[in-house]
Amino acid sequence: VSGRGGPERRGNAGCALPAAVDIQPACLGLYCGRTVLSVNGSVETYGDCGVCPRGQRTDNNKICRECMGSPDRYDWLYLGFMAMLPLVLHWFFIEWYSGKKSSSALLQHVTALFECSVAAIVTLLVSDPVGSLHIRSCKVKKLSDWYTMLYNPSPDYITTVHCTHEAVYPLYTIVFIYYAFCLVLMMLLRPLLVKKIACGLGKSDRFKSIYAALYFFPILTVLQAVGGGLLYYAFPYIILVLSLVTLAVYMSASEVESFKDLLVRKKRLVVLFSHWLLHAYGIISISKLDKLEQDLPLLALVPAPALFYVLTAKYTEPSRILSEGGNGH
Repeated sequence: VSGRGGPERRGNAGCALPAAVDIQPACLGLYCGRTVLSVNGSVETYGDCGVCPRGQRTDNNKICRECMGSPDRYDWLYLGFMAMLPLVLHWFFIEWYSGKKSSSALLQHVTALFECSVAAIVTLLVSDPVGSLHIRSCKVKKLSDWYTMLYNPSPDYITTVHCTHEAVYPLYTIVFIYYAFCLVLMMLLRPLLVKKIACGLGKSDRFKSIYAALYFFPILTVLQAVGGGLLYYAFPYIILVLSLVTLAVYMSASEVESFKDLLVRKKRLVVLFSHWLLHAYGIISISKLDKLEQDLPLLALVPAPALFYVLTAKYTEPSRILSEGGNGH
C-alpha cells in the first residue's frame, strides 16, 4: 500500500507487493484512521492518520470504510424507544394540563401522535440513502463507540490528534434530527389547534402543554448527547421498570381494587393497554426475539403486573392495615 503521493513498492520481479504491506507509521488512537484517497485496481492510496468522514468508521486495519450495513432489530428497537419518549411526554402533559372537563385532550393526543409520526418518517427520508425509509449504518461493537471524543490520542502528550466521529452512524445524530422535526411540527400545528379547540381551558392554561415541550425537548437532547450509549444498552430495562412503577402509581391514584374498577371507565382501559404495550416492547427488546419458540411465550407475562396488583390490592389497603394494627394493640 502506498502512502499519500508515495510510489508503489514492487518486488524484484516487478510485481506489486500484497496490499497488506503498509509503509506508513502506525495510526494511533482507538478511532483514528486513514481515508482512502484513490483506488487503482487492488491498490489503495491512503491519506494521513486522522478523523474519518461522516458515514465512515475504521476497520481492523485502521482504514476508514463507509458504513454499508443496515440497523439490526435491536437498533430499530432503540430508535423506536427514543422516538416514543417525546410522544409519551406530550401525552402526559396534555393530560396533566387539560383538566377533567376539557374535551380537547383527545384531539391533542391525536395531533401529538401525528406530529411524531410525520417527524419519524421525514427523518428516515432525509437520512442516507435520501428518499428511502431504509438507512445505512455502522454496527455498534462496544460502549466506547458512542463516545469517540474520549479516545483522542496524544502521541507526545502535548499535541492531541482529534479523531472524534460518529462510529455508530447514524444512531447518534438521527435522534437529534428527529427531535428537531418534532419541535418544528409542534410549533406549526399545535398552537393553532389549541387556540381553536381548547375552549374548556383558561387562556393561561391552553398552551401549558406546549410550554412543557419547550422544556423537555432540550432535556431529551442533552440526555441523548450525554447518555446515548448508556441508553442504548439499558433502554429495555428502563422501559420495564418505568412501566411497572407508573402503572402501580396510576392504579393506586385511581383507587383500582378490582377488575370491575378497571371496566368502569374507558380511560382506565386505555391506560392499562398502553402499559401492556410498553411491557411487551421491553420484553421484546430484551429477548430480541432471536428464538421465537422460546421468546414469544414470555409475552404471556405482560398482564402479570396488573393482575398481581388487582389480586393483592385489598390486602394492602392503608385503612385496613391501620385498623388491624389498632385492633392488635
